[in-house]
This record gives sequence, structure tokens and C-alpha cells, in this order.
Amino acid sequence: MIDLSTFHDLAKADIGAFSPKPTSIEGDQVEAVRSFFQSPDGSIDIGIWECTPGRFTADRSGSSEICHIISGRAEVSRADGEMRELGPGDLLVLPQGWKGEWRIRETTRKLYMIQTGG
Repeated sequence: MIDLSTFHDLAKADIGAFSPKPTSIEGDQVEAVRSFFQSPDGSIDIGIWECTPGRFTADRSGSSEICHIISGRAEVSRADGEMRELGPGDLLVLPQGWKGEWRIRETTRKLYMIQTGG
């Protein structure tokens, strides 16, 4: 039998302790993450991530990511400077190979799905 998993009220779900953001380049950012699902082969991870204001680098060289913003405000910029503003309800797709920066304007929580590999 295949399991049916449901998760409610993602805006208030406990995601655990915050720790320093390793790729932060501006601000004393902290982040927390809670994975809700991982595929048996480890190629898919779905969960919630939250981060405080500041700026950090991001690299999707070996994976792609889909982000649904639950709360907060952020800007995402490609390496060439093209920028998108994001807020609650917005969906962002970062294809494999994408590199750039996030600027968190307000503490931001997102639902993410990361797929590793081809």
C-alpha cells in the first residue's frame, strides 16, 4: 500500500531550531528547515524552510527547486543581475544549473521541492 501523507497549516508548522545560514553574505541570517518527504532513492526532498533578513548565495548546479512562498518578502537575482520580487502565494522555479542570490526583506517561509540529478 502507498502511504498518503498530509501536512496542515504550513504557515504555523514547527520546523525546529534555527542555526546560522552558511551561505549568508550580508546580515546575521539564521535558518530552519524541516523535511516532510524524501523519495526512496533520495532524489526528491519536500519540506519547509524559513530564513531571517539578509542576503545569501544559492547554487542549483546539481538540482532543481520549486519554491512556494508562504510568508515574508524576498528578492531573487540571477548571476547576470535579473531580479524577481517574491511574496506570499508566489511560485518560483529554479532550474538545474541556476546560480544567484536571495535577499530576504522580511523573514520568509517557503515550501520547497528539490529534485537532485538529471
